[in-house]
Amino acid sequence: MDGTMVYVSITGLQIKARRHLPRFWWHAIPSMLQAQKAEGNISTAARQIDGVHHTLTVWKDEAAMRRYLVAGAHLKAMRAFGSIATGKTLGFYADRVPDWQEVHALWQTKGKTVGRAK
Repeated sequence: MDGTMVYVSITGLQIKARRHLPRFWWHAIPSMLQAQKAEGNISTAARQIDGVHHTLTVWKDEAAMRRYLVAGAHLKAMRAFGSIATGKTLGFYADRVPDWQEVHALWQTKGKTVGRAK
């Protein structure tokens, strides 16, 4: 990057039980497609690390990410989330995008817990 500050959003979700995987993917795929097309989105990526389903999205600013967060497929996914997964999220401004090793480490140490274990 050229030193311009961007908003980085990291999520990591752990599926509560294998039986929830179809429902997870039912929501995850449309949510990723929505993010890729969202105004202000710079990049969208996903990877599984140590059984955790991570997303790494980069945005023009936090406002753009928040508009995506509460609309369309992602809003539906958030409503279903509590019954199928637990996880952590974090977002921050940065002048570069972290690599996947950094993503997982940041998620482990600085992520805010969302959802509840059942």
